[in-house]
Amino acid sequence: MVECEYCGAAFDDEAAYLEHLGEEHAGELGPIDQRRVESVQDDEESVPIAGLLSGVAVLVVLVVAIWFFFLSGGGGVQGVDAEPTGIEDDPLEERGDDEWISQVETVESNGAAHQSDAVEYERVPPLSGPHWDGTVAAGFYTETPQLEELVHTLEHGAVVIYYDPATLTDEEEASLRAWSANYQGTWQSVVVAPNPNDDPRGEYVLTAWTHELVLTDYDAEAVHAFASEYLGRGPENPVR
Repeated sequence: MVECEYCGAAFDDEAAYLEHLGEEHAGELGPIDQRRVESVQDDEESVPIAGLLSGVAVLVVLVVAIWFFFLSGGGGVQGVDAEPTGIEDDPLEERGDDEWISQVETVESNGAAHQSDAVEYERVPPLSGPHWDGTVAAGFYTETPQLEELVHTLEHGAVVIYYDPATLTDEEEASLRAWSANYQGTWQSVVVAPNPNDDPRGEYVLTAWTHELVLTDYDAEAVHAFASEYLGRGPENPVR
């Protein structure tokens, strides 16, 4: 127990006693007691200030996070705020929908010889022919990889989708990124790249080994049908 020297009141602890001094005997306190009371009062005032500062810090962190997420390109699909359609996650069928496959152009193979020199392809984008030893990893590309390596990737069973950067929308990009993210295997990958043709016949060109589907407008169902029909079925090592 702590007894007040000014009025004789008793208190359970020092904190209660000092609070009593500040409230009941402010004008009577000696220098030492005055400093003790002021010290307690300063501590009590610092608590809400610390809480306020903590709240401000949290707010700053939230603002920075929101800025980074929405304004710096974070979130969504690798910089794209739009969402894919959902069909990108559907399992492939044994065969593609005839609505789309009936429109596919099939051409004769120009061979599959490996060489180290540059190749001048008669058809661009190429669907077969001589190519380099290297391949292109699955992914969405903003610059067209080497055609000689893309052809080798087709031989491995990939589907290579060419797009026109001038007409690509956020929604279309989100869908294409989802396709390339969902199919990463060595023998059944999806590669998405800008069309190297200066005068493409359509905004989107879907290619597999010796097969091509030209789309004037993007349709994720067309991609699903084309992938169902040809993905993983290249001549080097078919896995489907």
